[in-house]
Amino acid sequence: MAGKWPVRQEQATNPGRATATAIRPGHSRPERSRLRAAWTLALLTTLCAELTFTAVAVPITWLLLPLLLVMYGAGVLVIREAVVRAGVGWPGLVVLGLAYQVAEDGLGLQALTSPQMYGAADWGLRAFGVNWTYWESQIGVHVVLSVLLPVMITDLIFPGLRNRTYLGTGGFAATGVLAVAGVFGLRGIISATEDPGYRTPWEWTVAYLVAIALLALLALRVLPRLQPPDGLRSDRQAPRPVVVGFVSVYLTMAFLTTLLPLGLGRDLLLGDMMSQPLRLFVAAMTAIPFALLVLRWRRARNWTDSHRLWLIGGILVSHTAFMMPASLASAFVGLITICLEVVLLMALGRHMRRRETSSGRPRSRRQTLRNEF
Repeated sequence: MAGKWPVRQEQATNPGRATATAIRPGHSRPERSRLRAAWTLALLTTLCAELTFTAVAVPITWLLLPLLLVMYGAGVLVIREAVVRAGVGWPGLVVLGLAYQVAEDGLGLQALTSPQMYGAADWGLRAFGVNWTYWESQIGVHVVLSVLLPVMITDLIFPGLRNRTYLGTGGFAATGVLAVAGVFGLRGIISATEDPGYRTPWEWTVAYLVAIALLALLALRVLPRLQPPDGLRSDRQAPRPVVVGFVSVYLTMAFLTTLLPLGLGRDLLLGDMMSQPLRLFVAAMTAIPFALLVLRWRRARNWTDSHRLWLIGGILVSHTAFMMPASLASAFVGLITICLEVVLLMALGRHMRRRETSSGRPRSRRQTLRNEF
């Protein structure tokens, strides 16, 4: 990587928070390991966001894998690299995840304003030319499924690269170009096919670009100066991992079914029991307490990688199960997908236990809490 980065004063009091000087990739891990981690993140992003969801009901989605890898993989890899360089941890991932969602659904797919795309305008509230119900649902899906979960899983697979960059300056720039190309690809291929001839109103295009710029500024310039101390709380205890898993299954399904019809069909689960504006409020009151609950758990002294695996598994399984009612074939494909998710996460858990046993040194939570879940 070119240039030197300033060492932050707080490194003396928080030795686990890696600074950009300390995390230059060539200093601690072989090039091959960093590239494997980058490819793993790109593939996991695509799998978690789309291929364990849309492809359950629409298997032809697998044919779009190259485009999805460019859009999802490159985009999230850029986000992760930028966050590590800025040293802002998960808050930066969340904020840049919001920008990523606007870029994909607003500029690329044009689904935030299109009256025809996916039939999203019929799912809930549409006002001022915007599909607000669809927008809120995709904020939850993309921030969690496209960004946070793939980064979490990659960190578990490559713990030695946690808080370290995967790419050099040239690779980072090239990946950024690919991410932008992916947005144009979504517009020129998927949007043009699903809603041919539609163009987002220019005022909304400007609003999207301004929002993306402001979110990037917040994540990479403001947050690094505002991060409060993040330590363990001896008075807090996280529940057993299995409880974390079941809570994440339930709340993920509750969020999705409040906003979207099961299997993306015609009818909402709760029908006319709630007004459209009320659905937005209820879904937010499901997602926000869930996020706060996870943040509370992760500061407990007994929060472990096993808890993380159950959290990840619960969200993924619920996300996939949501699509299964689309058809009999979707139920069959979804069941296979869920079994694969469980088997692979169990295998990762066994691998992590063997790795910890062979090293003989359990990782200190106090040293790594800030930038992980």
